[in-house]
Amino acid sequence: MGSRRDGGYVSAYTILPTPTAFITVEYLVVAGGGGGGYDTGGGGGAGGYRTDSLSLSTGATYTVTVGGGGAGATSGGASGVSGSTSTFSTIDSAGGGGGASISLAAGSGGSGGGGSRTAGGAGNTPSTSPSQGNNGGTSSGTNMGAGGGGASAVGSNSTSTVGGNGGDGTASSITGSSVTYAGGGGGAGNTTRGSGGSGGGGQGAITASADNTAGTANTGGGGGGGSPSASPRNGAAGGSGVVILRYPDIYSLASSTTGSPNITTSGGYRIYRFTGSGTITF
Repeated sequence: MGSRRDGGYVSAYTILPTPTAFITVEYLVVAGGGGGGYDTGGGGGAGGYRTDSLSLSTGATYTVTVGGGGAGATSGGASGVSGSTSTFSTIDSAGGGGGASISLAAGSGGSGGGGSRTAGGAGNTPSTSPSQGNNGGTSSGTNMGAGGGGASAVGSNSTSTVGGNGGDGTASSITGSSVTYAGGGGGAGNTTRGSGGSGGGGQGAITASADNTAGTANTGGGGGGGSPSASPRNGAAGGSGVVILRYPDIYSLASSTTGSPNITTSGGYRIYRFTGSGTITF
């Protein structure tokens, strides 16, 4: 205990601020894209796209799962494989639906796969608010492959000769610069292939060549649909997902991480970009 010259009382103790028990973390969770369909294949749907913020406990460990892209269909007996779910804490983004192989059903998921002489798969499945994705396009009769749905738009329908374009993805600036994620895959075409949606969607094949492309890794883009005639007629694989977290740099670096995220400090934020599964402790 201290004293003043005028006889007043001075405390010897310093009052410290109460430690912060919670931290607000912004997130972007993108799931794996669906694979394209076989033989006039529909494009794969984009992986689910979810972004917002969570209040989390400091000292607690949270699991991060980055979903892989689905395989493209390699025969007419099955459609493209749906992508895998990405997760962070309580947030799940569903994998994109596989694109339809000729006359088979397209898959549903974060965004739906494009149809091949069938309706497209349903997006935003399971339902979230805001929506995590959109429906795939429809291909009816003898039409070519339709486009897979994207985070911002439905996949385009196909015509009798033209493959449908993949639905566009959605841009995020969570890393400090604008990057677009979760574009749908393009459907296969006869005279014109479907283009991939912005955000990593792969292009569909065309009759003369089996040159469809996979969804871009770590964007959740859907894979392109397989050719109507050129061999192999396989669908292309969907792109893997990504989980990105950030919080103000007035807070310390995370006390521990696994899964080797890329860690940067920029624009007043600490940013963690996971391209593989792991954990983080704030």
